[in-house]
Amino acid sequence: MASRILDTAVQYLPGVGPRKGAALERVGVRTVDDLLHYYPRRYLDRSTITAIRDLRPDGEAVTVVCTVRAAGLVPGRRMQRFEVIVEDASGSRMTCVWFKGVRWISKLFKPGDRVAFHGKPQQYGRRFSFAHPDFDKLDAEGAALDTGRIIALYPGTSGLEKAGLNSRTFRRLIYGVFKEHGLEIPEILPEWMRERFGLIDGRVALRAIHFPRSQGELSQARQRLKFEELFFIQLLLALTKQTRQEVAGPAFGPPGEYVRRFLDEVLPFRLTGAQQRTFEDVVQDTARGIQMNRLVQGDVGSGKTVVAIAAMLLALDNGYQSAFMAPTEILAEQHYANLRKYLDPLGVEVRLLLGGQSKTLRAEILSDLAEGRAHIAVGTHAVIQDGVQFHRLGMAIVDEQHRFGVMQRAHLFSKGENPHMLLMTATPIPRSLAMTVYGDLDVSIMDELPAGRKPIKTVLRSEKRRGEVYQFLREQLREGRQAYVVYPLVEESEKLDLKDAESGYETLKETFRPYTVDLIHGRMLPYEKDEAMARFKDGQTDILVSTTVIEVGVDVPNATVMLIEHAERFGLSQLHQLRGRVGRGGNQSYCILMADYKRSAEAEQRLNAMVATTDGFKISEMDLQLRGAGDFFGTRQSGLPDLKIADITQDVDVLQQARAAAFELIARDPHLRAEEHAEIRRLFERDYARRSLGYARVG
Repeated sequence: MASRILDTAVQYLPGVGPRKGAALERVGVRTVDDLLHYYPRRYLDRSTITAIRDLRPDGEAVTVVCTVRAAGLVPGRRMQRFEVIVEDASGSRMTCVWFKGVRWISKLFKPGDRVAFHGKPQQYGRRFSFAHPDFDKLDAEGAALDTGRIIALYPGTSGLEKAGLNSRTFRRLIYGVFKEHGLEIPEILPEWMRERFGLIDGRVALRAIHFPRSQGELSQARQRLKFEELFFIQLLLALTKQTRQEVAGPAFGPPGEYVRRFLDEVLPFRLTGAQQRTFEDVVQDTARGIQMNRLVQGDVGSGKTVVAIAAMLLALDNGYQSAFMAPTEILAEQHYANLRKYLDPLGVEVRLLLGGQSKTLRAEILSDLAEGRAHIAVGTHAVIQDGVQFHRLGMAIVDEQHRFGVMQRAHLFSKGENPHMLLMTATPIPRSLAMTVYGDLDVSIMDELPAGRKPIKTVLRSEKRRGEVYQFLREQLREGRQAYVVYPLVEESEKLDLKDAESGYETLKETFRPYTVDLIHGRMLPYEKDEAMARFKDGQTDILVSTTVIEVGVDVPNATVMLIEHAERFGLSQLHQLRGRVGRGGNQSYCILMADYKRSAEAEQRLNAMVATTDGFKISEMDLQLRGAGDFFGTRQSGLPDLKIADITQDVDVLQQARAAAFELIARDPHLRAEEHAEIRRLFERDYARRSLGYARVG
């Protein structure tokens, strides 16, 4: 009975029908349950409204409640705009203006309308204005604000407006559901969990998020619903981890002769403490007879590849082959060269498998892998394509693993005898994101640089100091060093006044004669990029002009300068990755951020963060806060649902509680068979089980 009303199609509610139902479906509201979880985007009460006379042009978004005094189209030289003159209870006036969608917008307002506008104030002369503000028609409800009631305002689209679905309609529909069916809405979380984490009743939370009686009740409702949303994601991860721990994997013995000779005879330095700890994690994982699934997070230059080599030699000591995957051919070739340098002295046979190889060479490599003559295969995703067979695959290394989709990673499981998985990333992952996207994996963190590495010096420079920047660059070149110069665009754009890579390349060729300048960018053919990169690595090129194709993994120890043009245009993690291309050798390296004076407050934060720290984990936390989880790498391909009310950048405490609850639940009831967990099981099977790629099972 409980689930029947929630699963009812929303179009069958009184006052909805097929037309409104279709508009609701376009915003993800198909059932009554979806409607109850279509949360308000903000609320109006006396404490959240700003008087027009108190507006400040400080960039903060505010809400004003006012009456429309005049509205009309205003002609312009290029296009017409639509303006609304509004006045609030203080008698002050301001303007709301639209430059796009003016025909539709112009039909929505007439003098006398009561409206709540939400936007960032801009000041022109004495009058303030909002450009393209959010708005909600209030009509008679405006009076309710004077009595202290809190009114929910819902996300809107033109499609909803055209179908007659505004905030008032949503409140009416949701109120009707609670009035007629409120007692049928089931409690999802068991009593022990609500008591443990201080959560209010689920029915109360759903009612209060739409019709809060006080700010305190609204806060409790948010807490409960955020917990619930994050709990199901953590339950998916807990069940996935539990299921994977039931998957048998090759049982390795302790490190043998290959590992010993690599560490004692071949490697020219001792492992750092972090490298030693991570390798010990791998040794312990692979000894259990259960498939290893370990993520190695290491900042740029922390020596992850050395750990990967030791892991592959551990496999070889136990009679198994390894696969090493990189996201691009340039990186695969680089890893191949590095592996050969370390492994040729040990007699280890390494093969490079790429997409465009000749049939003869490919057939020879495939034969060597299938018959066991080759011990390690290095390549891009070509390594996991059909037709590639291993004699005895026991270890799979995935470098920059966030660039491989979840499905590609899952495909690797089908190769060999459930090979151990070691996933590596040089993109430090904020703690909250790691708990969410990679919460099913065991994690090792490598937070030390190898001995002899010097921290990269980072400076911020403006255009007027270009002369001294170039002089410094010449000094580095005279000492035999090399440099990168990175641009945000390939070709000149009329809309963006940016120096592009191609024109920059021409300028630098003239400026730095007789030094050799080369160019590499994403629109070049693969072999052209490979050749340009090879020339730079071999020291034939002094300055490499590039777009962000060199962002990840390229290793040229002699390069000591990273000059980033229009640094304000790059994201924070991207800037950090670019900086990591230098400082690969023993010489002091430098990152120079060239930035325009005209830059946003957010760009200023990014640039200041780069100058302040080289700690990738601090950088990643700042980046996540600035960009939000939706734009941070990996979340789109993680297979996890979008969050409706929680924000992992802000709700880390709730996330930790939800994670603890999910893992405790699985410890108590591994297959969710207890009666008090029936609703959790029902919702998990309905909404989450399909996301697990078959790894998570509930019985």
